[in-house]
Amino acid sequence: MRQMLQALLSQVQQQGAVAQQQAAELRHKQALLDKLTFENAMLKRLKFAAKSEALNADQRSLLEESIDEDLQAVAEEIGQMQSFVDRQARQQPKRRPLPPQLPRQEFKHEPASIECCGQPMKRMGEDVSEKLAYAPGVFTVHKHVRGKWVCACCQTLRQAPVDAHIIDRGLATTGLLAQVLVAKYADHLPLHRQEAIYERAGVPIPRSTLAQWVGSCGVQLQPLVDALRQEVLAHTVIHADETPVQMLKPASQRDGKTHRAYLWAYTPGRHESTRAVVYDFCESRAGRHASTFLEGWSGTLLVDDFAGYKQLMTGSIKEAGCWAHARRKFFELHVANKSQIAEQALQQIGQLYDVERQMQDAHAQDRWHARQQHSRPVIDKLHDWLTQHRRLVPEGSATAKAIDYSLRRWQALIRFLDNGRLPIDNNWVENQIRPVALGRKNWLFAGSLRAGQRAAAVMSLIQSAKLNGHDPHAYLKDVMDKLPTWPNSRVAELLPHRWSPTLV
Repeated sequence: MRQMLQALLSQVQQQGAVAQQQAAELRHKQALLDKLTFENAMLKRLKFAAKSEALNADQRSLLEESIDEDLQAVAEEIGQMQSFVDRQARQQPKRRPLPPQLPRQEFKHEPASIECCGQPMKRMGEDVSEKLAYAPGVFTVHKHVRGKWVCACCQTLRQAPVDAHIIDRGLATTGLLAQVLVAKYADHLPLHRQEAIYERAGVPIPRSTLAQWVGSCGVQLQPLVDALRQEVLAHTVIHADETPVQMLKPASQRDGKTHRAYLWAYTPGRHESTRAVVYDFCESRAGRHASTFLEGWSGTLLVDDFAGYKQLMTGSIKEAGCWAHARRKFFELHVANKSQIAEQALQQIGQLYDVERQMQDAHAQDRWHARQQHSRPVIDKLHDWLTQHRRLVPEGSATAKAIDYSLRRWQALIRFLDNGRLPIDNNWVENQIRPVALGRKNWLFAGSLRAGQRAAAVMSLIQSAKLNGHDPHAYLKDVMDKLPTWPNSRVAELLPHRWSPTLV
């Protein structure tokens, strides 16, 4: 009888061990099934949202004219450093006359005084130059007539001086130059498309000429971008983000292929009064590029979980996490399989955003008080809830990964509680990246590192102008009118957040 009981007990124990093994295997397979179901749902979303576009010879890059632009930009930089070179002696190519059917405005320029030796001077002729102007959809020709006046007594010749221009002896007015820049970098129209548009309007402007204009303007506007960068770095709260951009390989490695470069974006904190963004085009996503841009800066950097930012987090730079990224993990999980855990997490995170919406326009100190009173209890409850549910979900599951993302970055995520000037998420700078992402529908790659940097510089001014409610065309036109004679010590006055059309 005892032997029979022992045999039965041994059999029960064996069956129990088998049951435990099968239960563990079942949990593993269920976690794997959940993971695959989640990935399948995400892939379906990507599939139906994605657009496939094959490369062909007719497709152009936003920056495809970079060779001509680079050559012109280098020439401009050399000209600035070697101002003693007599550029008047350079042989200018013969310019094609402007179409006679275009309407013309005549501007007369005469000396302030046409008296000399106590008697009126005699007009002996005039110099006539024409510049091509552009108002959206309409070309006009500005005809500048500079009268020549001579004194019959002492043979003195007097004539009104030629106004300084952003491009010396250039054909285009600043209005046309601004149009080319805005069309290229804000409306994402490559120069070959602009060339076709202008030709339909009756003014054939070669693409190489457009490229030279862009290169020259990029160099002339660079001091403004440098000043804008200093303005951004003057703040103690900065957003940072990056987006990939394909860049053509150097000629020695080209073989018709591109590699992935990155456009980085930096803005003052969402709750700061300064509205500005500075783009920095770099050949890779390495963290050293952010380190170079932020060299010497100290404050709180609001970023996502990209590892390239980790090397920046020294004693002078603190990391603030993005709750939008943490929320996104649970949102994707909920969309994929209607997870109840994800839904509960979204509801609790939503309470944090309710507080932020109510205090959106409040002073930093009032926002801090509201966060201490309303957000901190939600944060404490959410942390306990996440910790508890993490013990219940299988390792490797999509739910575990979503929870781990928040718990791993918890200290960075809750840093906003102790600083009323810190935004709760990084959406502000992500919105400034969006125009670049939209532009990729019209262009495929940056033609060179210099071309990418030039694009980043001009886009910094255009996007900053838009952030401040300015028409980017009006802003660039006015700034390029003023720059040739504007004192370097006052260049910061021309930045978008300080500029006004009546600025003198």
